[in-house]
Amino acid sequence: MPNRRHFLQTSGVFAGAALAGTLPVFANDTKQWKVAVVMDTSKPGTRGHGLHLAYRGLPNVETVAHVDGNTQDVEKKLGMTQAKRFYSSIEAMLEKETPDIVVLDSRLPHDHLEQIRQVTAKGCHVYCEKPLTAFLHEADEFVRISEEKKIKIAMAHPCRNGLGFVTMKRLVESGKIGMPLTIQGWGKSDHRGGGEDLMVLGTHILDLMIFFFGQPQRVMADIRNEGRPALATELTETQEPIGPAIGDEIFATFRFPNAVHGTFESRRNLYKGDHRMGICVTGSKGMLSYRFSDGQKEPQPLRFSNAPCAPADECVNEVIELKEERVIPGAEPIDDSLYAGGTIFQEAGRFAFWDLMQAIQEDRQPITNIDDARMVVEMIYGIYVSHLAKSPIDFPLADRRHPLERIKN
Repeated sequence: MPNRRHFLQTSGVFAGAALAGTLPVFANDTKQWKVAVVMDTSKPGTRGHGLHLAYRGLPNVETVAHVDGNTQDVEKKLGMTQAKRFYSSIEAMLEKETPDIVVLDSRLPHDHLEQIRQVTAKGCHVYCEKPLTAFLHEADEFVRISEEKKIKIAMAHPCRNGLGFVTMKRLVESGKIGMPLTIQGWGKSDHRGGGEDLMVLGTHILDLMIFFFGQPQRVMADIRNEGRPALATELTETQEPIGPAIGDEIFATFRFPNAVHGTFESRRNLYKGDHRMGICVTGSKGMLSYRFSDGQKEPQPLRFSNAPCAPADECVNEVIELKEERVIPGAEPIDDSLYAGGTIFQEAGRFAFWDLMQAIQEDRQPITNIDDARMVVEMIYGIYVSHLAKSPIDFPLADRRHPLERIKN
């Protein structure tokens, strides 16, 4: 059995197996891949979660270009990404290079539209940092680009490829908790709690809900500001430029296929330092819970309880052992010294990038696909629309304008 830090050579095909809840073996890959990294440190807050390292150690990958508007420390940057050449703009890079995949490392959602337009015009596939965008009409354009140009766009939603969440999904689908009933999700509920938490970190949670149970059908939400209903005009001053946001407290409920219900909750300054960001899936025979682990934190335990509700008599609580059974043939062990941002970003990022490579060759959607990334944006819109309308809202949304900007028109 391979451990979490090693990938043994084997055979097999990975064709969305994680979406089916299985633990896949990744296919041998003989294609020679050219990768370019866009990592613009000339703007504050653009650094992502190790996307610039996701391809390192994968077989048959050549990093042809590093793009950064900041032209200082070029040699250091080339060493970090193992890129052969440095460019100060995407335009300059595309004049000289023909990469198969372009990594967009910016965590600023307003960066992505123009970048994706540029690289997909040259036929490049994309591995993109989240949030995809703050605006649904832009997400619609990304989907059109992907379909019309036959381009694959994979999102850096690491939970979909994180061992704990993959194992959790497999157990849910195997009947461990009986018939699934509810998925509960929490943001970090730190100083960004409420609207900012919804976009920056709730993105992960909403995406997990889709990953487990498909795209939602309906939403009902309540947003508060200092205890009273938040107004569309009371825009939050966010630390990160993530588009319009309101509220310091959010509670939303979703209805998913097969009568599964989901909840998302975030409250400002509820937790400081530590957090409870993660999900709990409850079924007719028990529940599974797993927390997101980042930064310097050790991986969190995947916990099972046979109680379908609380309190319950004679409850059994179990920590599920996480065993990494996915393998990438010919891949080198991960170098922990390159990134201190947490194991989930390194390990899940590698699997996400490899899956993107396989998806391109198999002409299928990546596990972290653009359709579901658009749905995450639509879920966020739906939360605002429902709160402002004081009623449940069905998906898809007919009006693609941002709910907090319609007041201007």
